Amino acid sequence: MTDKIVVLSTSSSIEEAEKIARVLVEERLAACVNVLPGLRSFYRWKGAVEDSAEWLLLIKSSRGQFEKLKTALEKLHSYEVPEVIALPIVDGSKNYLLWIWTA
Repeated sequence: MTDKIVVLSTSSSIEEAEKIARVLVEERLAACVNVLPGLRSFYRWKGAVEDSAEWLLLIKSSRGQFEKLKTALEKLHSYEVPEVIALPIVDGSKNYLLWIWTA
C-alpha cells in the first residue's frame, strides 16, 4: 500500500473541469489531473432521475494532501454536492509513484 490516491470528480463543463485541474496542479494539491470527455451520468437528485453530460477528473495526489484538495475542489466547483471520492493506489511503477510525490 502506498500513500498515493486517485480522486474522482465530475464537472458539468469542460471550462470548469480545466479550471479545477489547473488550480489543483498549480497549488501542488495534485501531481496530475486527467480530464476525460464524453461521460454521461444518470443519477437521482431531489427526487428525480437526472441524465447529464459530464467530464470526469482523475486526480493523482497523496493522502496527506487530501483534505486541502477536497476543500479546494469543493470551493471551485459549481455543484451543490460535488463528487469527491479518494481511491488508494495500492502499488505502481516506482518511478511514477516517486514523481507523484515530487511533482
